[in-house]
Amino acid sequence: MSTKPTTTDLEWTELDQRSVDTARVLAADAVQKVGNGHPGTAMSLAPAAYTLFQKVMRHDPADADWVGRDRFVLSAGHSSLTLYTQLYLAGFGLELDDLKSFRTWGSKTPGHPEYGHTTGVETTTGPLGQGVANAVGMAMAARYERGLFDPEAAEGESPFDHFIYCIAGDGCLQEGISAEASSLAGHQKLGNLILLWDDNHISIEGDTETAVSEDTAKRYEAYGWHVQRVEPKADGDLDPAAIFEAVQKAKAVTDRPSFIAMRSIIAWPAPNAQNTEAAHGSALGDDEVAATKRVLGFDPEQSFEVSDEVIAHTRKALERGQAARAVWEKSYQQWRDNNPERAAEYDRVAKGELPTGWEEKIPVFEAGKGVATRAASGKILQALGAVVPELWGGSADLAGSNNTTIDKTSSFLPADNPLPEADPYGRTIHFGIREHAMAAEMNGIALHGNTRIYGGTFLVFSDYMRNAVRLSALMHLPVTYVWTHDSIGLGEDGPTHQPVEHLASLRAIPGLNVVRPADANETAIAWREILKRWTKEFGKGQPHGLALTRQGVPTYEPNEDAAKGGYVLFEAEGGDAEVILIATGSEVHVAVEAREQLQGAGVPTRVVSMPSVEWFEQQDQGYRDSVLPPSVRARVAVEAGIGLTWHKYVGDAGRIVSLEHFGASADGKVLFREFGFTPENVAAAARESIAAAQR
Repeated sequence: MSTKPTTTDLEWTELDQRSVDTARVLAADAVQKVGNGHPGTAMSLAPAAYTLFQKVMRHDPADADWVGRDRFVLSAGHSSLTLYTQLYLAGFGLELDDLKSFRTWGSKTPGHPEYGHTTGVETTTGPLGQGVANAVGMAMAARYERGLFDPEAAEGESPFDHFIYCIAGDGCLQEGISAEASSLAGHQKLGNLILLWDDNHISIEGDTETAVSEDTAKRYEAYGWHVQRVEPKADGDLDPAAIFEAVQKAKAVTDRPSFIAMRSIIAWPAPNAQNTEAAHGSALGDDEVAATKRVLGFDPEQSFEVSDEVIAHTRKALERGQAARAVWEKSYQQWRDNNPERAAEYDRVAKGELPTGWEEKIPVFEAGKGVATRAASGKILQALGAVVPELWGGSADLAGSNNTTIDKTSSFLPADNPLPEADPYGRTIHFGIREHAMAAEMNGIALHGNTRIYGGTFLVFSDYMRNAVRLSALMHLPVTYVWTHDSIGLGEDGPTHQPVEHLASLRAIPGLNVVRPADANETAIAWREILKRWTKEFGKGQPHGLALTRQGVPTYEPNEDAAKGGYVLFEAEGGDAEVILIATGSEVHVAVEAREQLQGAGVPTRVVSMPSVEWFEQQDQGYRDSVLPPSVRARVAVEAGIGLTWHKYVGDAGRIVSLEHFGASADGKVLFREFGFTPENVAAAARESIAAAQR
């Protein structure tokens, strides 16, 4: 098996052209039927998408998850019909009725492509630029996967070699995230990545001259990409032969990612709507749809017209997929026969299983010692790295602060990088100061499969990442964000670096589990639980965000109930609890010291550590009531951030010790004292709550 290009000759028949034009009228009809959508780009891009799906990509429509497939990312997700029409024509499972129900309740064809909802959709796209970064992540993952299982194979000769194709529009390349990701892709020399740019000069506000005057192709040359430009045919239509030839040349360039600029005319060949902003995001109108059909030789009185000849022709993709699969399977079996140990390892990883005995490698920390949870996390990662080879990751240029270096001797970098630790299959990723792209690249890595990814930065910079984090949750991806410097406790860097609203804001994202461990042993239990959840829900899990301290915090004896999200760390003494103190992270020890004061004054006090509200809410009601008995109405929540999370837990008699304003530049201990995160203040709040509960 080889992924190297074999020909630059494109076989193109009248049926191919009719199939492309069928995709165009289907796009126009689908938008017209529902009354809204984005027809223009799907019409103009039809030749490019058809060429990829029918002439270029290695895929099997009968098995959209075949591990040996090429990946396709439609970064310009608003043009979802570009993808849906090809999935229909090639036989991925969409049928004509699905196109007729475009953008309607319960359909398989939502307004933007959704991963896990529509067979053949590799990633959820829509927020512009995300798909570009997803594609970069997929290309990185493909290289790392090859390094795990077949590193000695010649270029293009491994069953793990494949290409990542991405179609992006003007909007994608205007978004900063695509610049971040493209810069990294060039630096990493990802020769398995091919980006096709729809250079149609139109955005919602009209001609892109309103906002852009740079030479985009030159920009990609500066990133280190192999760049080609494809001109349209004389009539303005995209030229499939030129696109095919450019893709073949791109596939032959293995030491750089490839950028193909395709000059197109939006909504071609609609007589009046082409090259207008109206065609970008609005239905063309009945008259214009009919006029377009006349130009293309379709019956203007028919809607969703697909000839038997066209569908028989395009569904031959199933036969080609079966044939490609057979060739790949032969190569794959030869690899398995020659590499039985690696094959066994591959089977384990593909099943989502972890190595035998991995849990025993996680360190247990001595109680009593002060350890920053970021430091504990670093030791845990290094311990796991020694036994879980599919685990890899890094940081947005903050590895020394985030403690995210899994292997100091092995950096994921191209072979000709001058750094001594450079290894194209290295464990530690240097994402650079590109937080937003890092998060979206992590999504792409998770989507690609067969590796497990984490990435770190400061918690305050999760704001840069938020859209990609939201998409992690939307797609149920098992990625892990390592967010350190999680409160005013970081100290002198001041309010620009001190997160205040971030914990509550991140907890507001449905499906994101935020974990803020109290100490080193909770951090170890948290990492173990995250990996277990990766195992149980591999490919269908939930993202996790670890919020970790810069400063040292006391270490307590490990309690396995920490994996339940909330548990009783210290029980009340001298009777039933009169008040419950709930805390997370570095504030847990403050609550523990407040408990000592209250107990000394004869007030039985329970301390609940709640590292993860989300994990706690996933427990049954009986367990939750055992931790927070409804009969105990006196409660105090303590967290060095806004108190938005805690009202439901403390109730009408409760009190919240929180931070409802920005921080300041000073030593972390000083800030805790000045802003009320002291045992004395927490004990006072407890007395207030007890009094309120007795009224």
